[in-house]
Parts: sequence; C-alpha cells; structure tokens
Amino acid sequence: MIRAAIVGAGAIAAHSHVPALRAHRDRVELVAVADVDESRARTLAGGNAAVYADLGDLLAAERPDLVIVCTPPYLHVDQAIEALSAGAWVWCEKPAALSLAELDRMAAAEGAGGPYLSVVYQQRFGSGAGHLRALGGALGRPMLALCQTTWHRGEEYYSVPYRGKWATEGGGTTVLHGVHQMDLMLSVFGDWAEVRAMAGRLDRPIETEDVSLAMVRFENGAMGSVVTSVLSPREESYLRFDFADATVELRHLYGYGNADWTSTSPLWSPPEDVPSSHATQLGLLLDAYERGERPPASGADARRAMEFVTGLYASAFTGRPVLRKEITADSPFYHRLDGGVETFFAAGES
Repeated sequence: MIRAAIVGAGAIAAHSHVPALRAHRDRVELVAVADVDESRARTLAGGNAAVYADLGDLLAAERPDLVIVCTPPYLHVDQAIEALSAGAWVWCEKPAALSLAELDRMAAAEGAGGPYLSVVYQQRFGSGAGHLRALGGALGRPMLALCQTTWHRGEEYYSVPYRGKWATEGGGTTVLHGVHQMDLMLSVFGDWAEVRAMAGRLDRPIETEDVSLAMVRFENGAMGSVVTSVLSPREESYLRFDFADATVELRHLYGYGNADWTSTSPLWSPPEDVPSSHATQLGLLLDAYERGERPPASGADARRAMEFVTGLYASAFTGRPVLRKEITADSPFYHRLDGGVETFFAAGES
C-alpha cells in the first residue's frame, strides 16, 4: 500500500481528494492529515488517520510516500519542498506556485529518479481528451483553438482572507480557474509561441483580475483565443479544436465525460468513458509511483500551463505581444505574475 498524507483539510481536500483516495483504496491509504486547525484535520481524518498541526511533525513521524498539498497557494512552495526533501512524492493543487520561479524551485527539489512533484490538472485526463491526443494527425493539421472558462464567483467567495490578492494567490481567475482549460488546450495543440492579452478588474472587490482575454499563436502555426471570467451568470467551460479535417468540441463546467464531447469526424469514438476527475489523475500518478517513473503533469509537462499564464499576464500588464522565449529569469514576470506592478485599472479608471 502507498501511504498518503494530506496537508490542508479544507473543501478541496474533503470534496475531491478524499473521494479520490477512496476510489483507489486497494492501492493507497490515507495515514495522516496536517492542518493548523486540528479539529478540521480530525474531521477530515475520520478517525482512521493520524492528525498533526505541523507538516514537519507529520513527515518526521509518518514518513509518507505521497503528500497531497491542499493549502492556500502561498504555502505551496515551502510545503512541497519540505515534503520532497523528506523523500515523499507530492501532488499539489493548482496553482502549484505563485510564480514560475517558485515552480522551478519546487521542481529543483525533486530527486534524479524521484521523488517527483505533480500538479493537479485533472481536466486533462478524461478519456475524451486522451482520445483526442491519441488521434494525433488523423484529423489533419491543427488550425484554431477556442478556450473559454466563463464562471461565476461572488463577493462571498472573495471574503476568504487570502483570496483575490497577489501576495497570497499569485494572480486572479486566469491562474486560478482558466488554467485548467488552458492546460487541456496546450496538451492538444502543443507549446505556444506568442500571446497578446488584456486583463482587468471589472467588478469584484479584489486586487487581481476577474476577467482576461488572450490571443495565442502556437509553435505549430495554429492560433487560439482564450477567455476567462468569474463574472458570468451562465457558467460554462468550453473548448473547440478546429483541425484541417474535423472540429472537436467540449462543453462542460467542472468536469466531463464522453457525452460532453462532439466531433464532425467519423474517427471520433473514445474506446472507454473515463471522467475527468481527481480520481482519474490520481490513478495515473499511482501507476507512475509503482513503476518508479515521472508522473504526468510534472516537470516540463506541468510547467507548460504556468509558463503560458505568465506570458498572458506579462502581455496584459505591458500592453504588447509576449514571446515564449522572453519568459526567462530576467523577466520580472518570471518572479511575480504581476511583474511588480501589483494592480490593474478597475472599471472607470484611466
């Protein structure tokens, strides 16, 4: 049995990660939970796992094989490095880091053959997305991608103290919500080459953006449009991929099955119906652990979406196109998604 621990006993741990662990109870066991609120940790542990107020104490006493990081984003970098340094694999909720610099620090703490850091990008791992990637060039040359995350988050959502702040979340809806669809888009169309973006704070009482829009050119020559919002009363996650010989579309909200996909191609026929979910991605991570191999959504495979988000913010703040090759350690946006500028113009400002 693989011995797992959770740090951060909030909603995402309770609603997504504990059910994922239960779905693989024949392979993995929750042995410990850490949270500064010990009563909350005790509730999540359910009487079957040890409870700690401090991650360091948990690591020293339990020596888990896998640590699942579910704390607020500003805590991720230190906790992930601490767990990796103790020899545990890490599965970290997104955004895994406040910046590309932090993500690279976390990756540098991996061992040559593990332990590894993997990021929660569960929407990439449903059978529909897997089938689309497996078709490869059978649908013709990739031409156009539409990537839309139009969600709704009210003021109550942002009443949580760490939300809506550059220092504690790294960014706004782009890196917090839209990154899921962006990661799926990039997993199909490949690396990006150039992005032109706008972002702003139109309504919510926060520091970060509540809307962003971008145009992207991919390295293969295809182009795309990316829209992210938390101001949309009718919520939807939408992806459209136009290839030379077929269109493939996905409409869902927070997760999908095969029924949420459509295509103009007679080749479209996913062989199984595996939903996008934490449980699906966890199964792939456990497979990799058992084989001693790098898991999906780790290393360069995890960095791609964060790098794209960094370029999007850089373009939005500077008002100019940004090339992927510009996102280096010399860029202020590599170190902070806001580049040190810290604020967008709100509606009505100039």
